Amino acid sequence: MAIRKSDVPYPNIFGILNITEDSFSDGGKYLDFDKAVAHGHALMEAGADVLDVGPASSHPNSKPVSAEEEIERVTPVLGAFAAAGIPVSIDTFQTETQRYALSQGVAYLNDIQGFADPGFYPELADAQAKLVVMHAVQQRGPAALVDTSPAEIWGRIERFFDDRLAALEQARINRNHLILDPGMGFFLGTDMEVSFQVLRNLGRLRKRYDLPILVSVSRKSFLRKVTGRPLSEMASASLATELFVTAQGADFIRTHDPAALRDGLKIWSALGQLPPIHDPASG
Repeated sequence: MAIRKSDVPYPNIFGILNITEDSFSDGGKYLDFDKAVAHGHALMEAGADVLDVGPASSHPNSKPVSAEEEIERVTPVLGAFAAAGIPVSIDTFQTETQRYALSQGVAYLNDIQGFADPGFYPELADAQAKLVVMHAVQQRGPAALVDTSPAEIWGRIERFFDDRLAALEQARINRNHLILDPGMGFFLGTDMEVSFQVLRNLGRLRKRYDLPILVSVSRKSFLRKVTGRPLSEMASASLATELFVTAQGADFIRTHDPAALRDGLKIWSALGQLPPIHDPASG
């Protein structure tokens, strides 16, 4: 797996696998077990380092999914990917699903609420999984339409991480297991400029917390607003933004299109902007 060097941006790639009915970009496409597993393998072959498996959508109009149903959706694919030696992240904010995922040995938990359940902290402290702690202005549940401004967003983000990281570390959760995600799109607010403000200043997160950063901009609505293009034509805008956050020092990038990002990174490497990309298949 690619490892970020301390002095150069070198992101690990999370390939997005949505096992959902209503995800904004590919809802319903991979609910079938065979299609989900095939797409997961395709993402890895295209250049992903990790599969980020989401059993429920989190956009503002998404339908609630119970933890029981989430577990039913992820159980068969977790078995298939474990058998293939593929590292998996589970994207959920429900404690019951997270607990099950840990029991199955997942490599990452990715929580849009940033692990809001302190009753679960003792189990997180004993686990080996890395934790993606995401900030979201709505704090609980899926994304909501909340009005924020570029002037206030950093205060919100820093208050959230100050408080949450203190609580996690007080619970003996290994700081080396933590990854920060500032949120993007509707997780930051309805004004698209708020997301751009955060992207321009990712270094502010690293300077304050000295922790790895994950960014997820793939096909987001704020990019669609700028380009005026439909969802089906967001590949170029997504890649441009992903390369920008690479230059800003992102350690992890969560994307629908790992092949495009991996190719972009290879070109940057050839131009002397990155060290040679490590191919996991080559050892």
